[in-house]
Amino acid sequence: MTESTPAVLVLEDGRVFRGESYGATGTTIAEVVFATGMTGYQETLTDPSYRGQIVVMTAPHIGNTGVNDEDFESRRVWVDGYVVRDPARIRSSWRANGTLDDLLAEQGVVGISAVDTRALTRHLRERGTMRAAISTDPAHTGADTSSLLALVTEAPSMEGSNFLADVTTPEPYVVPAVGERRFTVAAIDLGIKGMTPRRMAERGIEVHVLPATSSIDDVLAVEPDGVFMSNGPGDPATADHVVGVLREVLERRIPYFGICLGNQMLGRALGRGTYKLRYGHRGINQPVQDRTTGKVEITSQNHGFAVDAPLEGTFETPFGDARVTHVGLNDDVVEGIALVDGPAFSVQYHPEAAAGPHDAAYLFDRFVQLMDESAAPHPSDEKASA
Repeated sequence: MTESTPAVLVLEDGRVFRGESYGATGTTIAEVVFATGMTGYQETLTDPSYRGQIVVMTAPHIGNTGVNDEDFESRRVWVDGYVVRDPARIRSSWRANGTLDDLLAEQGVVGISAVDTRALTRHLRERGTMRAAISTDPAHTGADTSSLLALVTEAPSMEGSNFLADVTTPEPYVVPAVGERRFTVAAIDLGIKGMTPRRMAERGIEVHVLPATSSIDDVLAVEPDGVFMSNGPGDPATADHVVGVLREVLERRIPYFGICLGNQMLGRALGRGTYKLRYGHRGINQPVQDRTTGKVEITSQNHGFAVDAPLEGTFETPFGDARVTHVGLNDDVVEGIALVDGPAFSVQYHPEAAAGPHDAAYLFDRFVQLMDESAAPHPSDEKASA
C-alpha cells in the first residue's frame, strides 16, 4: 500500500481540517462551499458555475461510479478545489473509463480526502461561506498553518469577482434542432452546461450559442425567435455588459428565458439589485414552489447570490410590472421572476438537471410556448392591418 500524502484545509476564520491528498498536489485558494447532492459529482465538477470555488461534498462516498466521457457538462473540470470524506477505492460502473482521483490529478484540481465533511458543513452552515485553502505543500501541512492562513486572508473574495471570460465559449457555435426546426434561439454563454442546448434542441429549437461578450447586433444577426442566458459563476453585480444587452432584448420584446446567472441578469435589467447569500444553495434537492401552478418541485441549484425583489404583489420596472414567480421553500429566496405583460421570465436553478431531478423540465416547454405566442399576430396588429 502506498503512503498517502498529507493535506490540510484552512478556513478564513482559522479553523483547520487535516486529511490526505486527493487529486493533484499543490495549493489552491478559493471560496469554500458545500453541495448536498448524493449523485452527479461529475456533472458538479464540470459545471462552469463552480469556477472560483472549493466544493465540499456532503455525501460521504464519492467516486463510486468513476468518470466517463458522456457525463461532462463542459470541456473541463471547473472547481478550484475538492473536499471529500471517503473516496471510492475502485470504480464500479460499466460506463466508467477512468477514476475520479485520476481525473482531478490530470486536470490539476487540488483536493483533500479523509476529512469530517459533516463537521465542516455544519461549520459553514453556522459561519457562512468563506475563503479557504487546500495544500499538500510541506511548508503548510505542519503544525503551524499561519502562513497558509495569511494567503487565504489576502485572497480576493467572491464579491466583485467576474469569471465570464474564463468560462464562456471563445467562438459562436450551433446546436441544431432535433427533427423539424421550429424556432431559433440566441443563447448567451455565461457558463452554459452542455445539456441545456440539448434540452432546447429536443423541442425543435436551433440554438446559436454566443460568447458573453456578444453585442445586441450579434444577437440580432441570428434572427432569433427568443434569447436565452445561461448559468455562470461570479458576482452578478459585475456583469454590466450582459445586463445592457438584455435591456436591449427586453426593449424589442424578444422572448427571453434565463436560468441561474441569467435570472440575476433579468433581475438587474429590471432595475433590481442582487445580494450575496450567507451560504447559498448547491445540490440537487432544493425545494421550490412555482407560484404560477402552486406545485412544488425539487431542483438542482448552484448559486451564492440572489435577486432582491418583493415576494408578494408586483413591482415596477422600465418594461412594465414584474412579479416573483418561484420561491425557495427553505429560506424564501427569490427563485424566479417574470414580466406580467411581457415575454420574459427566468429561474434561479437548473431545469436541464443532467444528473436529475427533472421536475423543472417543463420550463423549456414554457419558453417554447412564449415564443409561439410571440410569433402569433397580436390582436392590435390584426386591427391595424384591417
